[in-house]
Formats: sequence, structure tokens, C-alpha cells
Amino acid sequence: MTVHFIGAGPGAADLITVRGQQLLARCQVCLYPGSLTPVDLLAHCPPGARLVDTADLTLDEIAGELVAAHEAGQDVARLCSGDPAVYSAVAEQARRLDAAGVPYDVTPGVPAFAAAAAVLKQELTVPTVGQSLVLTRAQARSTSMPDGEDLATLGASGATLALHLAVNRIEQVVAELVPNYGEDCPVAVVAEASQPGERVLRGTLGDIAAQVREAGITRAAMIFVGTVLAAAEHPDSFLYSPARPRS
Repeated sequence: MTVHFIGAGPGAADLITVRGQQLLARCQVCLYPGSLTPVDLLAHCPPGARLVDTADLTLDEIAGELVAAHEAGQDVARLCSGDPAVYSAVAEQARRLDAAGVPYDVTPGVPAFAAAAAVLKQELTVPTVGQSLVLTRAQARSTSMPDGEDLATLGASGATLALHLAVNRIEQVVAELVPNYGEDCPVAVVAEASQPGERVLRGTLGDIAAQVREAGITRAAMIFVGTVLAAAEHPDSFLYSPARPRS
């Protein structure tokens, strides 16, 4: 039997992939992050499936559930918010499954930054304005950031930034980015993208912290920083240019 790590998407139940939904519908056990998983998504589980909320479990306890289900001959769905490739703790869980000899696979999901960009109706790679996107977070009391991945260093490139898990440290984010981007640099904050409580703030590094505090946004938010957010006049992509040679 197999453990299936499944990207559950950013929140809306219908943003899970078809493959993810089909896997979910045939697994007798489902582990899910309770605070981040909509009830409608769990409705895809088969009748009688064992549902385990992992919100208060340790990694060892989660791995224990996965191994026990495997040993009982049950396929297991391990839902991950967004996409398993980003801030999902899949690496730690996979390491434990490897040690236990339990097979697993990974099904991608719609990442939070993509859902937030869709809410903004924003392409994050605009010709001649910005062609790079850095996915990162702010340093907190959690796992430390590796050397060279602080916001001041990453911001030296001037690339568009997409920050996860950073809205509670918005003042710190602003302080570290202003030297490279300037106070007038456009910023957008999208909270609970694709969910009923979805909210959008737009501003600059100079005023976004006050907006976030006034709005009371403290969780489930993406922060975007970069000139692409205000790009209006820019050349068309060369891919569609009449000057591009055609085969």
C-alpha cells in the first residue's frame, strides 16, 4: 500500500487537482491539517474513511499514523496545504517513511502564491520589468533561515518577492526590504486566497505595514513585493512578436 502526499491547494475545495481528488476518493485513511483544510474537501473521502487531524500531532506521531495504515493494508492520503514542494514538511515525513520502508508518491497542488496572484489578476513575470520570482519567508522564532537567504540579501537582486509566513512580521519585512526596493515599491497582500474570507491590500513598502495592522491580518497571507505589481506600459513578449522567426 502507498502513502499519497497530495497538494490540497490554497483553500477552495475545487482547486484540488483531478488526480488529487481521485486519490482522495479511494484512500481509506486521510491525514489533513485541520486549520487549513476546508470541510468540503474532506467530503471527497470515501464513506467510512478514517480522518485524522494532524494540527496537534508531532512529526513522529504523523509518521506513526502513516506507517500503521500502511501495515494495515490501507492506502493513505496525506493532504498538504498548497503544494507539497513548498513549506509542507514533506521532506521530514518522507525521511521517516524511507526509514520504515513505506512507499509513497507526491501529487502537486495549486500553490498559495499562484492562487494569490490569480486573485490580483497579476502575472508575476512581466517583459522587461521583472522575469524572476523569489519564494521565501521572514525569519521568525521557527526554523532559522540559511546563511545568505535573509531578505536584505535576496532583495539585492531587485527580483519580485513572494513571501509566505511573513505577515505577522510585516514591520521586519519592510525594514529589511526598503534599502533595496525603496519606500515607493509596490506591495500587495492577499489573505486567504480562494476562500470566503479572502482580502486584498495594495500599497507600498512605506504604508503596507499600517494597512496590515489596521486590517487585522495575522495568518494565511501572501506578500508580494516588486515593480511588476504596478507595471502598465511594457513591451509584448517576444514569444508572440511578429518579428520572431516562425518554423
